Amino acid sequence: MVVDRMSPAQRNETSLPGTDLSLSPSGASAVAERPISPAATLWLGDLQMPAASCVPEEDTGAYDQLAAYGVTPLRQKRIPREYFKMPAEERDASIRALKEQLGSRLTILGHHYQRDEVIKFADFQGDSFKLSMQAATQQDAEFTLFCGVHFMAESADILGDPAKRVILPNLEAGCSMADMAKPEDVEAAWETLQGLGIEGVIPVTYMNSAATLKAFCGRNGGIVCTSSNAARVYDWAFARGERIFFFPDEHLGRNTAVRKQIPLDQMVVWDPFQPLGGNTEDQLRNAKVFLWKGFCSVHARFSVEQIEQARRAYPGINVIVHPECRMEVVQASDYDGSTEYIIDTVTAAPSGTAWAIGTEINLVKRLQNRMPDKTIFCLDPVICPCSTMYRIHPAYMLWSLEHLARGEIVNEVTVEPEIAEQARIALDRMLSVP
Repeated sequence: MVVDRMSPAQRNETSLPGTDLSLSPSGASAVAERPISPAATLWLGDLQMPAASCVPEEDTGAYDQLAAYGVTPLRQKRIPREYFKMPAEERDASIRALKEQLGSRLTILGHHYQRDEVIKFADFQGDSFKLSMQAATQQDAEFTLFCGVHFMAESADILGDPAKRVILPNLEAGCSMADMAKPEDVEAAWETLQGLGIEGVIPVTYMNSAATLKAFCGRNGGIVCTSSNAARVYDWAFARGERIFFFPDEHLGRNTAVRKQIPLDQMVVWDPFQPLGGNTEDQLRNAKVFLWKGFCSVHARFSVEQIEQARRAYPGINVIVHPECRMEVVQASDYDGSTEYIIDTVTAAPSGTAWAIGTEINLVKRLQNRMPDKTIFCLDPVICPCSTMYRIHPAYMLWSLEHLARGEIVNEVTVEPEIAEQARIALDRMLSVP
């Protein structure tokens, strides 16, 4: 995907989160007043709309890790202020009118973590796996407006018809987890393992990764997985090799390995800043699973203490969490699974049951509203949305659609043909897993 990135000079000029202070009635930053790290300033500075009131990437140290990894945030062209000043009812009416005008030429895909103000316009809702399937089978629409984050839009471009155009309303909607694994660092780790004579390694990248890493897997006999099919992908990989190199989320990789009864002493974490990833040669030779040092900021906030507190407050409560949570959180819960699994499990539960959920708050609130006959709440008492998903806003949707209606395409996400071809191999392998 070709986008503008910050220069060092631009990084030095960025200011505090929510710098466009005209959006705040009090004239203060939209983020609660608290110390802001330089790394967070880099990632949140110069936003055209207020950041979420809680930013998990900052609270979990993700921004500092990303800065250490040398990752710079994507940049979005500033759009006219009128889009943000427009009353919500007027803006929504304009979006609906443009949807009707574009008709079958347009499909809007919405990830479950999007805010309700966005998801209500989606023709299809889902997690990354479900939306990937939709992108692969979409036949009619000329344009896909992907209300998710950039790695999802990349996958839609790779899997969809080459003639179809994929648009991301706000290019700053990225994924901190995906950015924790840089292609050159993964290549270096791969070469180190090969240099040690460690053979039979199958690379597996989580869907939450850049197209370049999916391409890496495609050309090295590997595959893509999602939280929905990770266990089945492990089976696929072990049928073809003796070891798995899993990136970028160490927690999903570890939880899946535990599910497959792989001992913890046969898993190692690869830290790209350390020689041999922070391991000894013997540890690497003994390992069956190599886990990249990366994580989801939203799911890293959930803790065993939160689960214990929920059980004290609601005896008999059901605790269900996403497998991007830390291993001890998953093991302390009653159920764990993908976003779709969480939705299906809570939906199928009897009326009157109580559920503490460890995943993104927009989805939890949606389940609360949909099922008032059940007690449903988020494990984390501090309401923390996925801050990068939060950057998709109806104002950017309207701006994108108005351009489409005029025959202009903005924020198109494209993947270079060679990368797309290699990445498609890994994605097709994923889609073929039973």
